[in-house]
Amino acid sequence: MQGIHGGKLPMNTERPAFVWTIAGSDSGGGAGIQADLATIQDLGCHGCSVVTTVTAQSSVAVTLVEPVSAAMLMAQLTTLLSDLPPKAIKIGLLADQTQVALLADWIASFKIHYPSVPVIVDPVMVASCGDALAVDNCQDIKSAAKSALDFKPFKGLIELITPNVLELGRLTHSDVSTKAQFAAAALALSQSLDCSVLAKGGDVSFGCTDILADTHAQTQTHASTYAQTQANVHVIALDSNGWDLALAEDYLVCRQVRASSELHQNGRFWLACQRVNTRHNHGSGCTLSSAIAAVLAQGFVLQDAVVVAKAYVSQGLSAAIGLGQGPGPLARTGWPNDLSRYAKINLCDGNFISHHLNQHLDVRSDLVATVLSATDQATAQVRIASTPPQNILSHCFKVLDADLGVYPVVSDLTMLESLLAAGVKTVQLRIKTDISELTTTTAPAEFDLGKSALGRCESGEPELIGSELEAQIQTAIALGKHFNAQLFINDHWQLAIKYHAFGVHLGQEDLAVTDLAAIQAAGLALGISSHSYFESLLAHQYSPSYIALGHIFPTTTKQMPSAPQGLAKLKHYVALLQDHYPLVAIGGIDLDNLAKVKTTGVGNIAVVRAITKAKDPLAAFAELSQAWEQCSLSEELAVKHELGAKHE
Repeated sequence: MQGIHGGKLPMNTERPAFVWTIAGSDSGGGAGIQADLATIQDLGCHGCSVVTTVTAQSSVAVTLVEPVSAAMLMAQLTTLLSDLPPKAIKIGLLADQTQVALLADWIASFKIHYPSVPVIVDPVMVASCGDALAVDNCQDIKSAAKSALDFKPFKGLIELITPNVLELGRLTHSDVSTKAQFAAAALALSQSLDCSVLAKGGDVSFGCTDILADTHAQTQTHASTYAQTQANVHVIALDSNGWDLALAEDYLVCRQVRASSELHQNGRFWLACQRVNTRHNHGSGCTLSSAIAAVLAQGFVLQDAVVVAKAYVSQGLSAAIGLGQGPGPLARTGWPNDLSRYAKINLCDGNFISHHLNQHLDVRSDLVATVLSATDQATAQVRIASTPPQNILSHCFKVLDADLGVYPVVSDLTMLESLLAAGVKTVQLRIKTDISELTTTTAPAEFDLGKSALGRCESGEPELIGSELEAQIQTAIALGKHFNAQLFINDHWQLAIKYHAFGVHLGQEDLAVTDLAAIQAAGLALGISSHSYFESLLAHQYSPSYIALGHIFPTTTKQMPSAPQGLAKLKHYVALLQDHYPLVAIGGIDLDNLAKVKTTGVGNIAVVRAITKAKDPLAAFAELSQAWEQCSLSEELAVKHELGAKHE
């Protein structure tokens, strides 16, 4: 079996997920079902096809379009379902409103028995060459807009629709010339169809203000712009409508995303990556939507599927070549593991990423002033003065050794001291608290560090606030310094700054109420939790000291916002991030599954119950560390053996 780059790969005997594509056939092989099947296989799934329309097309023209009969459409669906039920469905070209109605009725029935199978709709209306893909093969795009298909029968039945700028304007009967109008139309479409929307801005014409302009004219505009930008591809300028001409910007509107963190399940995000200046983009929309379906079929959440698929298209465009006289198809380059291909995520509407990245570092805020001494503030001001605004929060947290090994997470000072005395060099103190008492939304007068209280958390364990909490954190930090260890404080960043902790660990939800600039100015290390590709990319945008990946297995230590990630997903995250950060796997890891975790390539593991619930925590830590080191040694020997075999 040959890999995508020609190397020999071991035969994969695991049954792949089934992904259906319900779309038109492109006789030129660059788009439609042909592109979908190539993408689905390239991303590790098995593709099944339901043909809606047969087209006579090449890279330069569409000469005839014929829909299949209603009987044939339904027969394909029924026959496939009886033997190869899908894990995800992508819907592409539908020839007419009759097909829309038939398919909507079928999906409604299908969802009764398969409610969790995601359905993705790519509302294809125009071929890449510029010809309309309608039964009458109408060449007047403006006239076609008036009779565009109505997708309202799909309301509440699909998870995502992926219109480009032209399709978005038609579907919403609105002007989407400006970036603001584009975002508003995407939100309106999400509400009208009761689903998430990925509005694609990658094919926005430079300087074009009429999104219903003849598509042939748009193609010519792109060609001339491509030639112009080759001279200086790094020039960044906003056009009069707010678009950054150097970027391909998509707008993702999430609507009750299944299995997603509550933090993001209804979020809105701009996803921006560098525009790939190529005319060889045939089938890019088909490729994107089928890639989303393939990633969803493997258990990833919708936001993950979107960012992975967008990276896949980006690298496919970069490697694309011409085959005929017109635009060539995207290259199939395998699962994207190049971090530079992934989009920058900008959260909208009161988000925390843009808040932190756009604000100037200001340690004079009232809350920070309550925990920073005058000396600390003066030191921070010096750092601020010497740091250009654009570099704030960019690669400015402490850089750690990649090898953290076994990383204990404890909530008890006695256990913490015992571990430190035994030689543990990296440890986290996670004390349960009433977080409402400590958020930055609390007025300074109410944020009384002298107040003492003791309550109970949901699990029944004691939770500390006020002076008792401060005393324990102060003691823990002193212990960490005494034993020359890397002690991370979970959540309580104000107190970590005040008592000069080595570092702070934050969850994604904590970022919304944390002054990361103050943590940076104080010189503390930063660890960030993540539960998905999407959250890992958000963490990456802060350039933390390490990224925690989890939870890998089911855990009872805290209520988790998402499902267990599992080893297959962990392996993907490691492949993307391992060259950039120390990575820490966490969640349900113990002696029984430790070796399996190591096979993913992750360099470090955080353990909670395996130590805190052990009869002898020190012995448990020693046993875990020894087992982890043994796994690492075995891995090194295996690599050396493989390298030796290659040179023989």
